[in-house]
Amino acid sequence: MSGQLVAFDDLFNDASQATLRSEIPSSGCSSSSCGSSAGPGDMPPEVWAKIKDHPCYSEEAHHYFARMHVAVAPACNIQCNYCNRKYDCANESRPGVVSEKLTPDQALRKVVTVANEVPQLSVLGIAGPGDACYDWKKTKATFEAVSREITDIKLCISTNGLALPDHVDELAAMNVDHVTITINMVDPEIGTKIYPWIYFRNRRYTGLEASQILHERQMQGLEMLTSRGILTKINSVMIPGVNDEHLKVVNAEVKKRGAFLHNIMPLISDPAHGTHYGLTGQRGPTHAELKALQDACAGGANLMRHCRQCRADAVGLLGEDRGQEFTLDQLPNAVHYDPAKREAYRELVASERGDHVAAKTRAAAELKENADRAILVAIATKGGGRINEHFGHAREFQVYEAGRDGVKFIGHRKVEDTYCLGGFGEDATLDSVIRTLEGVDAVLCSKVGDCPRKDLAKAGIAVTDAYAFDYIEAAIASYYASEHAVPVQALSA
Repeated sequence: MSGQLVAFDDLFNDASQATLRSEIPSSGCSSSSCGSSAGPGDMPPEVWAKIKDHPCYSEEAHHYFARMHVAVAPACNIQCNYCNRKYDCANESRPGVVSEKLTPDQALRKVVTVANEVPQLSVLGIAGPGDACYDWKKTKATFEAVSREITDIKLCISTNGLALPDHVDELAAMNVDHVTITINMVDPEIGTKIYPWIYFRNRRYTGLEASQILHERQMQGLEMLTSRGILTKINSVMIPGVNDEHLKVVNAEVKKRGAFLHNIMPLISDPAHGTHYGLTGQRGPTHAELKALQDACAGGANLMRHCRQCRADAVGLLGEDRGQEFTLDQLPNAVHYDPAKREAYRELVASERGDHVAAKTRAAAELKENADRAILVAIATKGGGRINEHFGHAREFQVYEAGRDGVKFIGHRKVEDTYCLGGFGEDATLDSVIRTLEGVDAVLCSKVGDCPRKDLAKAGIAVTDAYAFDYIEAAIASYYASEHAVPVQALSA
């Protein structure tokens, strides 16, 4: 047992805040990747320095580091058929939704409070709920205030790109290293099916003209950011029958213009959200359709597969949202930034990473030598790159593919309702979880009961808690080595 890890738990005195637990052994592996399998040896040191602690730009970092969005930019200059910006929606988890809008001064108070309480925090993002570049005065004022108080926090914005070219110079001057642009098309004809209107240069445009202007501005902004060395992530919403096949072209075109990552996200389409697509019956893609499209883009721009389509006021690790702990009525009136917790946490993570890289290399070598097929493995985790979540408590499962190419993160599956409530499991909920895990060969978790074990086995899914608290990739490699000899029925006995 690592003395450092014990000290870390004592420091925070709260197991929910410490993603690295004292029970965790001191060896194992993790993923050192950005959106793809790239790591520090695959890119210039200055680029790795920008992404290694950014949970959206590094798949490895998302196990350890948290992001925070502040909702200071409510105004928007385009309308998307998949968007409906809402307020006071604490139970919805999707872009454009917030519980409260903030002024820049309120945002500063909230960021400092979170930085003092959430040691994993590494990135401050402005993702609306409108457009960060269109509502520029509030975005700029917020970044300037926060960067004066917390000098080491990364600054990041998300934008539709229409107003982006007007602010690239200012973004560079403020040392904003990361910009996300939502680009759903490079063919304006397809854009007419996604965007009813845009507002540009004090005029509203519709139809093909609107899409043409938006496309040109998005490409211009992307090229300007690339020329200044600012890393760009392209978000694209996969809309079956509208732009699903076209996104392969988008991937190639944004790569040409220097995009660092391409994040292809599934359309969220629910009539209850009040969006045009939701109300008109436009469906979202299946897990299999999304993975097939992502796989078809291999060789193009590096793909991000760990996106959670966060709210515009999200706080915490990807896959969790602690925003409701930090609403305005809960913030202290006067707050002073104390860097101690964040500094201690970073030191601990830095000490872990060396072991992770070495162990992942060993696991990849073992799979390359012994793997004869690819399998999908779902992981229940609270973070830290460990198998440390009870099956019945998991709100999502992280899905990995194991085969000759090693262990690759390919996505996550959200669970509508956790199976275990107050120590008891709900059969209807278990059925829903099993449907969520369709296509998965095995589930690795820290603990699982007899009932879900048997029902998963009937569905052809093995589940085991034999690798509790191991690093994810090391556990998957070990499971792969044993799974040919251990049938599902034996694992569920």
